[in-house]
Amino acid sequence: MLDTAQTAIRDAAERLGYDNKIIEALLEAEAEHIFEIEMNGKKYPAYRVQHNSKLGPYKGGIRFHPHVNISEVRALATLMSFKTAAVNIPMGGGKGGIAVDAKALTPAETEELARRYAHHLAPHIGSDKDIPAPDVNTNGQIIDWMVDEYEKTTGKADKASFTGKTMGNGGSEGREAATGRGGVIALVELLKDRDLLDKPLTVALQGFGNVGYFFAKTLKEYPNLKLIAVSNSKHTWVQTQGIDAENAVHVPAGVPRPEALHDVQDVTPEPSEMITSIKADILVLAALEDSITEENVAGVKASIIVELANGPISSAAEKQLLAKGVTILPDVVANAGGVIVSYLEWKQNKEGQHWTEDQVNEQLATILVKASADMLARSRTKHLSLKQAAFELAVERIVAA
Repeated sequence: MLDTAQTAIRDAAERLGYDNKIIEALLEAEAEHIFEIEMNGKKYPAYRVQHNSKLGPYKGGIRFHPHVNISEVRALATLMSFKTAAVNIPMGGGKGGIAVDAKALTPAETEELARRYAHHLAPHIGSDKDIPAPDVNTNGQIIDWMVDEYEKTTGKADKASFTGKTMGNGGSEGREAATGRGGVIALVELLKDRDLLDKPLTVALQGFGNVGYFFAKTLKEYPNLKLIAVSNSKHTWVQTQGIDAENAVHVPAGVPRPEALHDVQDVTPEPSEMITSIKADILVLAALEDSITEENVAGVKASIIVELANGPISSAAEKQLLAKGVTILPDVVANAGGVIVSYLEWKQNKEGQHWTEDQVNEQLATILVKASADMLARSRTKHLSLKQAAFELAVERIVAA
């Protein structure tokens, strides 16, 4: 993922005529914090990479996962720098994490780990320096603990030091749905640009976690865009009559699982990997990185792919898809809804305000519609892929700053 991100940045910078000194500065992180947290006799590797702050404070999530490592954190911090620049919000890029099996921790251990992480990083973060947020296996409660520990350590109140907080602690309306909703907004702008929005189109969705669920839920606002297939890590369900993401047999706390949807009750589950080869007009990748590689790219039948996950298409597979005329809506714009609403939460905290969900969604749409228009215009005038266009705009903005 780091190689893919750096290749896209280097290619964009070279097309724009920047010299190697500038390119290396774009690629290199401004600061890296690599440390260990000791708890109950165990040591947990911990990281915070602060990649670029030319446009504003570093912004990026914190994940608790056994596979967290410095390469992954560098890649995600780098991508965040160019995601915030691509959608033109005044934020930089950062990322953090702890290598830990979050599911094996007790609630008390989770709190202790979160507090020790925030305590260690307190001198290096804050509302005008670096604003972390939740990511994989972290949530509003964990962020609330980190805010509390940060404020105790620094001796000053600073609710804007983190985003993704619980609602009672300064969190923003609309945050949970933001990435999925943003993906629909960006897709709609692409379809308008191609005169396809009023045409009957079919959609296949890989990944039915938080992001995939809210994408599917928001998609219902456009009845001609019919969801016909969903998948999770184990199965794919195909229902050509259409799948209603909210039409569930039971809705437990959180997001309903695909197998709980009424529309797939009589459908025989297929293998999970089948989703990428479904015959659908639009394929939405909302699962993991490298979902489409040289190994399975030949089976892709969709003419439009939406990257709702980070880096879901390898560089080699991307070249083959573009050569076939497939349009790829890139992750730096398609899944930027989350960081945009994080920015809006930070803005509300700084201004002492709390906006309604409608106000947040309106701001989210304004930012993403403009970002999509800029990307589409650059793509058309310079005959670039959408990803190339988005990275050119991001590189230009960072260099100009």
